[in-house]
Amino acid sequence: MRAANAISAYQRVGVETGVESADPHKLILMLFEGAQEALARAKRHMKHNEIAEKGQMISKAIMIIDHGLKASLDMNVGGDLAIKLHSLYEYMVSQLLIANVQNNFEKVDEVNKLLSELCDAWKQIRHTEKISKSTQKIAI
Repeated sequence: MRAANAISAYQRVGVETGVESADPHKLILMLFEGAQEALARAKRHMKHNEIAEKGQMISKAIMIIDHGLKASLDMNVGGDLAIKLHSLYEYMVSQLLIANVQNNFEKVDEVNKLLSELCDAWKQIRHTEKISKSTQKIAI
């Protein structure tokens, strides 16, 4: 049990350090990755019929989506994209609530796929920004 506590403490320190040193883009990326990890763990618990643990992991993913990703949207600046993402996050949360009650693997997979696609797009934004900045430096 002590080893598990030490590992947990180490992971918390790693996450806290990552959060403290992350820029806003990296923070959103960490939210996507955290939600995906929670859903992967939820599926493992579903397979082993570990109901309480499954519920905790689905709740964690919901909290990340609802209080992290959705809360980070700037509805005044984001325009139509922010409205669509808000609706998508609402849909994800509703699907996860159903998945939890029905022990539905397909709904967990669907939300995980949506998160993965958004995460990939978010990574691409960073990649495009880096290319743009390096091109600007060359042009100067």
